[in-house]
Amino acid sequence: MSKHHPFLVFSGTNSHYLAEKICLELQCPLGQMNIQHYADGEFSVSYEESIRGRDVFLVQSTFPNADNLMELLLMVDAAKRASAHSIIAVIPYFGWARQDRKDKPRVSIAAKLIADMMSAAGINRLITMDLHADQIQAFFNVPVDHLFASTVFIKHIQDTLSLENLVIATPDVGGTKRASSYSKFFEIPMVICHKSRIQANEVHEMRIIGDVEGKDVLLVDDIVDTAGTITKAVDLMIEGGARSVSAIASHAVMSDPATECIMSSGLKEIIFTDSIPYAKKCEKVKIISIAGMFAEAIRRVCCDESISDLYVIK
Repeated sequence: MSKHHPFLVFSGTNSHYLAEKICLELQCPLGQMNIQHYADGEFSVSYEESIRGRDVFLVQSTFPNADNLMELLLMVDAAKRASAHSIIAVIPYFGWARQDRKDKPRVSIAAKLIADMMSAAGINRLITMDLHADQIQAFFNVPVDHLFASTVFIKHIQDTLSLENLVIATPDVGGTKRASSYSKFFEIPMVICHKSRIQANEVHEMRIIGDVEGKDVLLVDDIVDTAGTITKAVDLMIEGGARSVSAIASHAVMSDPATECIMSSGLKEIIFTDSIPYAKKCEKVKIISIAGMFAEAIRRVCCDESISDLYVIK
């Protein structure tokens, strides 16, 4: 890569750790930005170097609280007003994605609202990973590069698990497509957990569709929030005769008491990516980095190269 970089990478406050790793992979410095906070909670952003005519990549996952989203919107607006050539939002975890449709009367479609806000602010492209629902890509009127955590999870599975006795499982019917992709890639069986809810974050009933007796089960999910669904699925798998149960999940939302639930469950281990910072200590939780994948996507976007072969599982 040339000494002069036609692009610059900047980061919001809570994704700084990931942006630094991405820049290390790209062998470029992280751009200088100042975020000033006021006594009432308001804040402002400013670029501390010229971005005129540059392709600007803004790394920020939009997990709660809303400050992360607001920071990103202000970063986009400031870049537009500073005459950046193009503004690419790099959002490893796209928050509010679970509100992607009207599933009952008189509710908002938050994912569409966020997409409209990002477009109004002025982004030219979005790079994200494992959206909760694929159709969210259509909420944007700019190109969306939708990466998959399978790119990093596949190597982990191949290096640490024996495929001979492995079964892929999904903790809910909504994740069937995702789990099926792993099942087809490794040519191993898949089972499904069917669940029903009374209200959000509370599973009412769950049952297994398929056979797990004597098998090593690998649960595949995109988001773990309170860990209620995944730990209930673990209990069902063990009751069904599973020899061991592990899990992989793209985004470690891990709202309290998720860590305690994971620790007290029969789960052998759960692997997350570092799309969201996870600071708690839990011996069953392991984190693998997506920095290399996002760095390569950024490089290819800058060089007008295809990114389709980054998708190990499509």
